[in-house]
Formats: sequence, structure tokens, C-alpha cells
Amino acid sequence: MKAAHGGMNVSILGKEFMVACPENEREGLTAAARYLDEKMREIQDSGKVLGTERCAIMAALNIASELLELRTGGAPLAPEVNDKLKRLQDKIDAVLQDEVMNDS
Repeated sequence: MKAAHGGMNVSILGKEFMVACPENEREGLTAAARYLDEKMREIQDSGKVLGTERCAIMAALNIASELLELRTGGAPLAPEVNDKLKRLQDKIDAVLQDEVMNDS
């Protein structure tokens, strides 16, 4: 991660991105970029998701779910939130499966 005037470069899945970031928030941005990179690599390594964009969406959903759980003090998410996340996950999986089948 390289600092630049008014921002810094972060590397996610081997690609460099310039992100505007105040000096005092760079450590947090570096940690966030590393965490996102780790989550995306886990998803990519699972072999279930093809494409960087889809991988990013799945990582974002997983991280959002983690955040919501933390905000509730580690308590399970409300059933309606879990249901919505599950339906969204199922829809994404179905679209991804259709695209994989169409690409074959």
C-alpha cells in the first residue's frame, strides 16, 4: 500500500486502486483493504464464484453480515434480516449459476 498526495494506493486481488484518504485514516484503510482482499481471495479460492465483480459482491455481503452481527452485540440477526440475506444470496447464486451454464 503506497501513500500518495491526498490518497493512497491499495492492492486488492493484485490490482492497484487509488483511494482518497486523509493521512490520519490511512492505517484503517490499509487494514480494511487487506481484510477485503483476504475475504475476496477466500471466495475466489472456493471456486464457487467466477469473476472479480461477483467476488466483490459476495465479499461485501459477507462483510455486511458480519457488521450487522457485531452491531447487535454478537446476537443472531433478526429472522427477517437473515431471511432477506438468504434470499439475496440465493438470487445471486442462481444468477451466477445461469451465467456459468451460459458461458460453457
